[in-house]
Amino acid sequence: MFKAAVAQVGSVLFDTVATLGRVERMCREAAAGGTKLLVLPEALLGGYPKGLTFGAVVGSRTDAGREQFRRYSAAAIAVPGPETEQLASWAAELDLHIVVGVIERGGGTLYCTSLVFTPSQGLAAKHRKLMPTGTERLIWGLGDGTTMQAVDTELGRIGVAICWENYMPMYRQYLYDQGVQLWCAPTVDSREIWQASMRHIAYEGRCFVLSACQKLTIEDWQEDLQAEGGEIDGRSLIVSPQGQVIGGPLTGEGLVFADIDLDEIPRGKFDLDVAGHYSRPDVFTLTAKT
Repeated sequence: MFKAAVAQVGSVLFDTVATLGRVERMCREAAAGGTKLLVLPEALLGGYPKGLTFGAVVGSRTDAGREQFRRYSAAAIAVPGPETEQLASWAAELDLHIVVGVIERGGGTLYCTSLVFTPSQGLAAKHRKLMPTGTERLIWGLGDGTTMQAVDTELGRIGVAICWENYMPMYRQYLYDQGVQLWCAPTVDSREIWQASMRHIAYEGRCFVLSACQKLTIEDWQEDLQAEGGEIDGRSLIVSPQGQVIGGPLTGEGLVFADIDLDEIPRGKFDLDVAGHYSRPDVFTLTAKT
């Protein structure tokens, strides 16, 4: 049994140093509360530029939009880099497993990425979002099969599905087949349907689901970047392997805590194991290009 938490917090767009300060505050608050695993939202370091157009329409881009993208790229981080070293040091100091969403700069391309840190390993895993959603494809590159692995930690096996990756049935099955126990779902989706999706995945996979959503207000935007519809409402939550909400959903900024008992997973798989007796491998085969 251990305590886990999800952090509901927003970026300071496009100020990575200030946002890193918010991450540190959440890490220290979580650790002070006895937390061993903390999940932070999608695109937290680097920012989720909700409502911005980057001056693009089909067949045309503006100079002002190109300048916005330059600023956005400047707020992204390298992996590994100074920010990941800082996160690794907090994981070790606080005896805390950290899962955090970042905008990763790889050459001239940006990726929506989630990073897993452990106290003993530091940066233990990186997952790039396989399929950016909608207009996200303009600003983020596609992940590939090389960063889809669940990672064994002192707490259990951690897997990451970023935002609408949770709606990719084959990716879900790929994580189930790896025996994921702690399903981390960093997101910016605060809609009611997302709550139902998180409960479904926990019940389907018989795993704990920890969904951390940004809480973004207009005060988090630099004045010249403020965009209509640029706020995000949060509703972070934690769900048990029986599909019960055991933490959240939260409305304001803060932390959601829950006690994690991994023995609940085999109890749940007694009658439903979608990677075992319910998978029918004689009928279905999943092949991943990793």
